[in-house]
Amino acid sequence: MHEPNPSVANATLPALTLDLLEARVLGCLIEKEATTPDVYPLSLNALVNACNQKNNRFPVMETGEREVEGAIDRLRDKRLVTAFTGANARAIKYKHRFSDRFPVEPLAQAMIAELLLRGPQTTAGLRGNCERLVAVPDLAGCESLLTHLSGGAEPLVRKLARQPGQKEARWSQLLTGEPAAEDATASADAAREPLKVAVEMTLPPEVEARLAGLESEVAGLKAELTRLRASLGETS
Repeated sequence: MHEPNPSVANATLPALTLDLLEARVLGCLIEKEATTPDVYPLSLNALVNACNQKNNRFPVMETGEREVEGAIDRLRDKRLVTAFTGANARAIKYKHRFSDRFPVEPLAQAMIAELLLRGPQTTAGLRGNCERLVAVPDLAGCESLLTHLSGGAEPLVRKLARQPGQKEARWSQLLTGEPAAEDATASADAAREPLKVAVEMTLPPEVEARLAGLESEVAGLKAELTRLRASLGETS
């Protein structure tokens, strides 16, 4: 039933960790490929709208083109997303390469997408949510596949400890790193303010050094100009 373990097929590839927006972008691309194949690959605008979608998302986000473009660039560096320009395309579109990096069966890919989009879920909840993406087996089959994905040298999911008040344990994806304890109690139905995603600009060290040098040079020129004006008796 199961494809070869992705950790075996990609044994030479380094482990990767996605940030929250990268995870949202990747999850949206996998989702839209299945649910709206007529508009897939997605344009930047369509991808921003998918990221900010309020249904089938947890947490709900508020992000813009600049932030999503940055996430796309990072995912392209990680070989999880590629740009697409077809013969009739008016704009650059994007598609995921999840199956290239993790050669798992369609149901496993759908499960990862749903966990990326909605957070930790029970097996039954995940099974129900995946039905809109792909054909789904019975509950035992889903549990078996999740257990398979949690093994090997590069596990993709982790079964979280059942928390007080919960009837069942939940599963979490590991592409964003090991889940925190509070993730087990997260709920896609929880009423929370939208998470606003901002851009954090990070310059290369050599550019930072050059800017620091220029700032020092400007400060020196200002001081020299002040002394010159003083010597000429200027007050301003």
